[in-house]
Amino acid sequence: MSAPGPPSQSPPTPSAAAAGRSLAYLHGVGVERVRYIGPQQAYVLAKGGIESVADLLQHFPHRYMDRTLVVPIAELPVGEEVTLFAEVLRTYRPPSAGRRGPREILKVTVADPDSEGRGSDQVLLAGPRMEITFFNQPYRSHQLQPGTVAAFSGKVSLFRGRPQMTNPDVEVMSSGEEEFGGKVVPVHSAVGDLTPSRVRLAMQNALNRARPISDPVPGSIVRKNRLMDRDQAFANIHFPQSLDLAERARRRLVFDELFRIQLALALIRHRLVEEQEGVSQEVHCPVVATFVGGLPYDLTGAQKRVIEEIARDMAGPRPMHRMLQGEVGSGKTVVALVALLAAVGSGNQAAIMAPTEVLAEQLYMVLREMLSHAGLSPPVARALGAGQQMGSLFQAASDVTVRVALLTSSRASANFLDSPGRARVKEAVATGEAQIVVGTHSLIQEGITFDRLGLAVVDEQHRFGVSQRNTLKYKAAGWQPDLLIMTATPIPRTLSMTLYGDLALSYIDEMPPGRSPVNTRVVQNTPEGLSRAYQVIRDEVRKGRQAFVICPLIDDSDKLEVSSVASQHRQIRSVFGDLVVDRMHGQLSSAAKEEVMARFRAGETDILVSTTVIEVGIDIPNATVLLITDAQRFGLSQLHQLRGRVGRGKHPGHCLLVAEPATPASERRMKAMARTTNGLELAEEDLRIRGQGTVFGARQSGMGDLKLADILRDRRALSRARQTATELIRSDPGLRRHPDLGEELRTILGDDVKWLFDS
Repeated sequence: MSAPGPPSQSPPTPSAAAAGRSLAYLHGVGVERVRYIGPQQAYVLAKGGIESVADLLQHFPHRYMDRTLVVPIAELPVGEEVTLFAEVLRTYRPPSAGRRGPREILKVTVADPDSEGRGSDQVLLAGPRMEITFFNQPYRSHQLQPGTVAAFSGKVSLFRGRPQMTNPDVEVMSSGEEEFGGKVVPVHSAVGDLTPSRVRLAMQNALNRARPISDPVPGSIVRKNRLMDRDQAFANIHFPQSLDLAERARRRLVFDELFRIQLALALIRHRLVEEQEGVSQEVHCPVVATFVGGLPYDLTGAQKRVIEEIARDMAGPRPMHRMLQGEVGSGKTVVALVALLAAVGSGNQAAIMAPTEVLAEQLYMVLREMLSHAGLSPPVARALGAGQQMGSLFQAASDVTVRVALLTSSRASANFLDSPGRARVKEAVATGEAQIVVGTHSLIQEGITFDRLGLAVVDEQHRFGVSQRNTLKYKAAGWQPDLLIMTATPIPRTLSMTLYGDLALSYIDEMPPGRSPVNTRVVQNTPEGLSRAYQVIRDEVRKGRQAFVICPLIDDSDKLEVSSVASQHRQIRSVFGDLVVDRMHGQLSSAAKEEVMARFRAGETDILVSTTVIEVGIDIPNATVLLITDAQRFGLSQLHQLRGRVGRGKHPGHCLLVAEPATPASERRMKAMARTTNGLELAEEDLRIRGQGTVFGARQSGMGDLKLADILRDRRALSRARQTATELIRSDPGLRRHPDLGEELRTILGDDVKWLFDS
């Protein structure tokens, strides 16, 4: 099978581009329509996620081999990594006997390709030769038959004065492929049992089938950003004549990927904000002034800045859609309470949703305590009747009180009711008697109604997506309530723009004064290492402090050799027989969890053995030690969240990571945790370790994975794509003047954005 020639490098005429095939159209063309792809190859490609011609065209090379930089065998630099294009002359298997038993060795003799004497004895005897050795790779003998031309990439060494390579990467040139005119050879990843060279040939045929590829991005945007034409970009990403053209093509297709996502987010932003009727609410009101004035400390500059950002949003006629990011302990709860009180001070209700019932109950107690300290808690005797108007409470600042209710699936409470049953609290929510409602995600489910919901504050862990935000509208009085999403999970700014580009972003990038440092150490899982870790716990408990011990499983597991709460609880009790040791996990009832936390909060428990149920929001200032068992099994984000449970008071904290790193990735995580406590640094390192293929799994509306763009490397392209998308949607909100672009969004991003066009 001879390979087609390289794709044409001449730019298509405007008429050809206009008549070209769109990416949306190519998504509907099965890959089996490509020349030389039969049913079996199509089946293999489909298993690898490549079902259409568009899918195949977006299977981009992961590297290139530049033939202009190829060095002849006689000039190979010893000790350096090189790529050698050579012809196989012969292969043979010498006998071997390693120290650990026989090893299969394959010796391959290669020479510089010579069209005059390829494969002949003349070349074998006369030309420069090189020996390549493969250990335990028996399939190479079938792959590297005499006469095969291949690229060998590896380090050159000397053996008996002659150059050699050991176990290099191999890229076989298919028959006829070495003659095609490209100086740069793309290296595509294999798909199933389809080798890179077979994939490359399929790609050539797919391009011949698909071109010219039309460009739905307006010409003004292409010119402004100095981008290559899309048809040329696909040709040059796969079969460039130079590395410079390959980079220009990558730059264009990276922009396209990011631009599609930012367009979808801009559409969502426009649909949920610009097209919705909101309610104007005033942050600078008596109830907020009373609360802030009653705080025992001054707000940080970052808190004040973020409050002003929220105030501008809430005062406007359109609903607020804002994400509040901040490190653990940076004061997000205070900022959120200011927003909640602004809604109450404007005559509306506010709801705040925590990810778990334990956190909802803790948040309820924190709000009650903060309001009581500010003199804002109403006496139970002053509870309103169902028909009394809320506005009567705001005659003067001295007369301001705030009624808070807790409503979860297992508990109901209120700071203004003597004996609040669940039905009574639901009634108070429905009539507006309850001004701030604390609960879980269930607050927006059926069966719970609000009188005038003006603000919803949500923890990002809820995966609070578009459909949930739409539900809020039906909980309010005909308007779209303001929405504030809080997260303590550090998210790199570039990732925030990609995942949450439909939300305005606020950052609390300043910690309150007096925050105690946390010393993080990696502890080897040995008797000596554990003994030192346990001594830290004992020393802290002697000072009157408390400790957490965190493990990843609830019960003993035969399948995973990791600590469980049950076994750790037994071990900790045996080591600290004179101390009070308790345990908590997610399978306990809400009442049982609250009892455990109440004892720990009161100082009755010295050590709490727990799963990650304490990961977010648990606030025990007296806890100064956090010991995490099997720490290598946790991600960086989770480890950072867990570390935030200590060092919350006036005493320094200790984070002890008991770990046996089994992979380079887990070792990098442990080193990163010990190196820094900066959440954004850890978030970027986490992204580098995990790769970005998983980032969209963090969001309900995924928008698909990035195939070419790297959000850390391509920061500038992301910023340009976001600005360009915002400007385009502002001028053409429904993409009615750009139907081809809208069709591409619907086709490539799928159900995530179809509702934007269909509703």
